[in-house]
Amino acid sequence: MKLFSKALALLLLLPVLGLPALAQMPAQPPAETPNANAQRQNLPSLRKIVEQFVRVQTTGLSGTVNINVEQVDPRLSLPACADPQAFLPNGGRLWGRTTIGVKCNAPSPWTIYVPAQVQVMADYIAARTPLSIGQTIGPGDITKLKGDLSTLPSGIITDESQAIGRVAGMSLAAGAPLRQDALRSVRVVQQGQAVRVVSSGNGFQITVEGRAMSNASEGQVAQVKTANGQIVSGVARAGGIVEINY
Repeated sequence: MKLFSKALALLLLLPVLGLPALAQMPAQPPAETPNANAQRQNLPSLRKIVEQFVRVQTTGLSGTVNINVEQVDPRLSLPACADPQAFLPNGGRLWGRTTIGVKCNAPSPWTIYVPAQVQVMADYIAARTPLSIGQTIGPGDITKLKGDLSTLPSGIITDESQAIGRVAGMSLAAGAPLRQDALRSVRVVQQGQAVRVVSSGNGFQITVEGRAMSNASEGQVAQVKTANGQIVSGVARAGGIVEINY
């Protein structure tokens, strides 16, 4: 009991003697949590990159172009990229329902694909009345309509001059859009037909008779065998004329 009383008295005297009662560890600042957002790619910015890419690439299209880019999947967690680049995948098209790629080369490579819808509202040429196969198309046979070209077959004719004077290669109902592959040019030179070969140059023009060795529409190249047996090539014109310019 006396030993315990002496130990207690000594402990009470420690602060008086200037000695620390207990050694204390210096306080440690709490560990900093890294900012994860600063190291991850901002996903809404990728959508803007895609929209800008599509807008630039469709600048030359006629009519009004409407672009709708879908939201990037918010579940994606991509490393931050200093310079993401949009691109059109192989076989893709900037027309109708499509997909645009976005890739990062550094510091951590990644690639994603973003769905988009490109609508092209413009005039196109359609049949005003039913057209029969072999019918030569005149101004009264066609009409101009407006619609979304991305929903129509490829090769749609958008200018009247591309249809007038050509021949329907198939029967078409009234209102049907005219396609390039559904029309053919009128033949102005028939194989075996007697033609005139007109050769022109600087200060001269020579006309000789010949016989066509091939069929040709206006502006196409036709081969002709002249009366002396020479075979020449020239541009077919209406009226059975083949032009050769020197």
